[in-house]
Amino acid sequence: MGSPELLDRLRQHKSLGAAPNEELAWLVAHGTRRSFQAGEVTTGKLQPEEWLHIALTGHVAIHVDRGTGSRKIIEWRGGDVFGLMPYSRGGAPPGDTIVEEPTETLAIHRELLPAMIRECPGITARLVHAMLDRARHFTSSDLHDEKLFSLGKFAAGLAHELNNPASAAARSSQLLVNGLAAAEQAARSLAAAGLSAAQLAAIDAVRELCQMESTPLPRSPLERADREDALASWLAAHRVDDAVAPSLAETVVTPVALESLAVALPPDALDAGLRWIAAGRLVRALASEIETSASRIHELVAAVKGFTYMDHLPAPEAVDLRRGIMDTIAVLSGKARAKSVEIRADLAPDLAKRLAYGDVSYSGFLDIGRCPRTTPGSRCA
Repeated sequence: MGSPELLDRLRQHKSLGAAPNEELAWLVAHGTRRSFQAGEVTTGKLQPEEWLHIALTGHVAIHVDRGTGSRKIIEWRGGDVFGLMPYSRGGAPPGDTIVEEPTETLAIHRELLPAMIRECPGITARLVHAMLDRARHFTSSDLHDEKLFSLGKFAAGLAHELNNPASAAARSSQLLVNGLAAAEQAARSLAAAGLSAAQLAAIDAVRELCQMESTPLPRSPLERADREDALASWLAAHRVDDAVAPSLAETVVTPVALESLAVALPPDALDAGLRWIAAGRLVRALASEIETSASRIHELVAAVKGFTYMDHLPAPEAVDLRRGIMDTIAVLSGKARAKSVEIRADLAPDLAKRLAYGDVSYSGFLDIGRCPRTTPGSRCA
């Protein structure tokens, strides 16, 4: 390409075409025409940049891998400028500069930049503006990636926290169906036994005993296993299905109480009565577990809504600091447990509310009493 043709193309260049003609002529006289093929790397990651490229045609992009795979963070086409810029303090790109399609540039070597700054002030001013736009783009991209990374970690932690109670509720719901079926079958057997009022009263006495809350200290796994084995042995000795032993072992019922029931009931009715009592105990335990799991999910969702100030306008409002701190602890409790850390908050019950931006988009609680800009929509720096 001859100099006149190249000069004409520079006059039509989107970024530099409005520069004085003598400055464009200086670029033509001192620049080097360079051509790149698709897939070629013009400058590798963290390698010193040696050239200022004035893109005439083509498509070039910087690809960065921040742990989630390579992706474009900025790209240039014909009419843009890329590479080394005058006055730039950054000497190396954050990723590989890869040619997306055949590209032609007019390149100015690093050694010529001082002379270009002196001889071409108009072009230099335009290049400085392009450099500032590029710096803002890189900063915005880094901030965007940081927010996405934080959001991903937050979402993963919340999903883990919600999964535990949700799984417990689903498991208990499945077992509840079987428990209800067992209770109905045992109830039909009891009805067919034709028991007297005294015998039914004996069954009710044991059932109420099994419904009592256990007040002693929690048993160790070994103690629970010994108690279950003792009840299973008693049940087997009285020809009762020992499958009910685990349910009875979680209650305060004793072999002495069961012995009084065995005296009052015939063998068939004893088996049906204990199966009915155990099934009722299991159903109540499963229902309680479902309620606890659902309450935990509700608490987590409420904590997240409070933590993120969902459905709140970005305007100053009376912020309950105590509630905000407790919501934050609830949301981040999974991280604390992962590191075997217990968090306790000792807060005054009458902690005064403060007029502040509660929205997390304002980086948490910002006391607008310390902020010079307190109009709606403004934020502290």
